Amino acid sequence: MSKKKVVIGMSGGVDSSVAAWMLKEQGYEVIGLFMKNWEDDDDSEFCSSRQDWIDAASVADVIGVDIEAVNFSAEYKDRVFAEFLREYQAGRTPNPDVLCNAEIKFKAFLDHAMLLGADLIATGHYARVRQAGERFELLKAVDASKDQSYFLHRLNQAQLSKTLFPLGEIPKTEVRQLAARLALPNAAKKDSTGICFIGERPFREFLNRYLSYKPGPMKTADGTSVGEHVGLSFYTLGQRKGIGIGGVKSYQNADGSSDAWYVARKDIANNTLYVVQGHDHPWLLSSALTADQASWIAGAAPAPRALSAKTRYRQADVACELAPDGAGEFALRFSDPQWAVTPGQSAVLYDGDVCLGGGIIAGATGLA
Repeated sequence: MSKKKVVIGMSGGVDSSVAAWMLKEQGYEVIGLFMKNWEDDDDSEFCSSRQDWIDAASVADVIGVDIEAVNFSAEYKDRVFAEFLREYQAGRTPNPDVLCNAEIKFKAFLDHAMLLGADLIATGHYARVRQAGERFELLKAVDASKDQSYFLHRLNQAQLSKTLFPLGEIPKTEVRQLAARLALPNAAKKDSTGICFIGERPFREFLNRYLSYKPGPMKTADGTSVGEHVGLSFYTLGQRKGIGIGGVKSYQNADGSSDAWYVARKDIANNTLYVVQGHDHPWLLSSALTADQASWIAGAAPAPRALSAKTRYRQADVACELAPDGAGEFALRFSDPQWAVTPGQSAVLYDGDVCLGGGIIAGATGLA
């Protein structure tokens, strides 16, 4: 019987490199695929795709698998970047990693892999797939500190049925140890922090190139003007640094100290940014949210019951009640108020370790 062919996305990073080696060890015929997703200013200090390709090819050579490069820049610009800009222009804060997984890594990449004759695809994500009868479930990774199921919540049954996540069962520390033991050329490479088109670059300067923006008033909750914002697109709810009013002290504590300022609301219609003092100001807390663009891994919304959710990556699961709408929308009510629930980010639902899906946060109901 011939070996099953797996096409794995190899980014040049340690995770996908070790995942490729693991698949080969498990007896699969492995082909690496390096995706180039961004071409604008690709030769700059912020975007390292040339070095990433060298690293990926070097690893493929060491572990003995074939690798090819494919350019998805046009698809990325149309499906991911254009939506990213639309969301920012509308005053929301999108999560491009969620969109990239849905549109590129598990759509354009999957389609290309099937043309190469793949039986399955694989990535270096920290997550797990489990078959339960006829259905496929997305589970959190064993290493909770690295779990990436949040970014994968828009995958569907057809995509999950063709996907392997070799790293889902092992801790990140073991991945690093394996890379060192195998003498992979990228064993000591730092993990990438973000998507290529932003990378480590100054974010505001980057958005400036693509977005139109208009300065406007910055006000406190009681309507007092405390300055001017540079454009609503450049701020996100809960933001503390870079607001530009560090010297303004509106309310002082008994000891004479002053609480930090946070971005609390955006009034798009009036181009006004509202800021408040103190991490736990009522304007930063929400008891419920609404979400649209719902995507459910099982193909249908889960039955209303006690579940948990994340409203941002790196957040602990919080208890909630789900009320699906049926029209691609749903509402969540939280047992404990949630901090800085941000339109444009994803609200992702869990039943224990099982990721059920989620949607894009449209709005939140505050305490005040």
